[in-house]
Amino acid sequence: MLDHLDARAGRRWAVAALGRLSDQRAAIDRSNVYPVADGDTGTNLLLTLEAGTAAVEGVTGGDLAEVVAAFAHGTLLGARGSSGVILSQIVRGWAEVLAEVVAEGDDDGTGPTTRVGAGSVAAALRRGAEGAYAAVGRPVEGTMLTVARAAADGAVGTTLAEVVTGAATAAREALARTPDQLEVLAAAGVVDAGGSGLVVLLDVLAEVVTGARSVRRRPVAPSTPRPPAGQGAHAVGPGQGGYEVMYLLDATAEAVAGLRPRLDALGDSLVVVGGGGLWNVHVHTDHVAAAIEAGIDVGRPHRLAVTRFADAAPAGAAGEATQPVVLLATASGPGLAAVLTQGGARLVGRLGGPVTAAELLAALRDVTGGAVVLPDGTAALALAQAAASAAAAEGRDVAVLPTRSPVQALAALAVHDPLGARAQDLVRMAAAAAATRYGA
Repeated sequence: MLDHLDARAGRRWAVAALGRLSDQRAAIDRSNVYPVADGDTGTNLLLTLEAGTAAVEGVTGGDLAEVVAAFAHGTLLGARGSSGVILSQIVRGWAEVLAEVVAEGDDDGTGPTTRVGAGSVAAALRRGAEGAYAAVGRPVEGTMLTVARAAADGAVGTTLAEVVTGAATAAREALARTPDQLEVLAAAGVVDAGGSGLVVLLDVLAEVVTGARSVRRRPVAPSTPRPPAGQGAHAVGPGQGGYEVMYLLDATAEAVAGLRPRLDALGDSLVVVGGGGLWNVHVHTDHVAAAIEAGIDVGRPHRLAVTRFADAAPAGAAGEATQPVVLLATASGPGLAAVLTQGGARLVGRLGGPVTAAELLAALRDVTGGAVVLPDGTAALALAQAAASAAAAEGRDVAVLPTRSPVQALAALAVHDPLGARAQDLVRMAAAAAATRYGA
């Protein structure tokens, strides 16, 4: 039982939450019917959380504020979909409060500290919920926002365990009520998908603090939801546009304040999160060019992504096609490691040292579902093929890309689409690697 959260507990939470969300991703995808029934909320949250966790793994030592700040920055850069963008803003609120506490002292007022207690965690949950509501152009109840606010309201008590268990319990209860607040959820027989993901994260936080396992495997979404009445797999809510437009934006806070109403007039599901000159913009619209031009007028948009909902993989049984490809990569130096992790790959082995077949096999065994190994040289390729053969003998779904140099690995990563069909993604990456000449 923890009475304070510190950097070590923060890291434990990030890693455990990523694993739990991976377990429940498919169920959350199947319950995704609002605002667009495209069956990808669980996947988007998982990819967002992976980006945050990778950033945390890059922080050595430090205090809890540094760990959470790294997590917040990672989720901001890696946010996918409206749920991922909202999650990044919730985490940003947590990071802001914890940074203030570390600088000024925790609840006891004794000065700077490296850990936080019950009152500070409650304040962080409140700041996160308020920030999320402020970031959404037109907040709707019965969504992830409702669950976040309920968690903040339930975070009461004199001990850290009381605060986090109260928040997790209140969030789960609020999630169960979301069908009463949104007709589309009731018609489909599901709870809100984004709220389900947030409940997973809060459940894991309660487990880290209390050491309890009572909530460990409780599903947050029905395993077999009903199809939404009168809706197809790609249906959108009232007023929604046919495209999802997302981009990172370098701009001032004043410029972004003027951007919000302009984008709101172009579509729906508007979410703009961030700060300190870097923002993540998300909107559903039929006016793709205008949404991008609005960003150009106020700053520098980059990492643009446009998705037509009619092209998305259908929800339900076919939703498994959206399962992200897990890339396991080797890297012989810190520069290559940074680029690979930023691109969504998981590193295997000791940085700067030779990877072993045993390490690769252990990493493959940790993957739920299919995995792809991305070697960075001929030696790593031979070991990857040996590990993959052993994993395949155990019935695991493993593929090895024949990348014989770092530049071939980077070429494959450059065309990687974690949300695309796995077979097509493998063909695309292998073709890019094969077409890349290398020398040393």
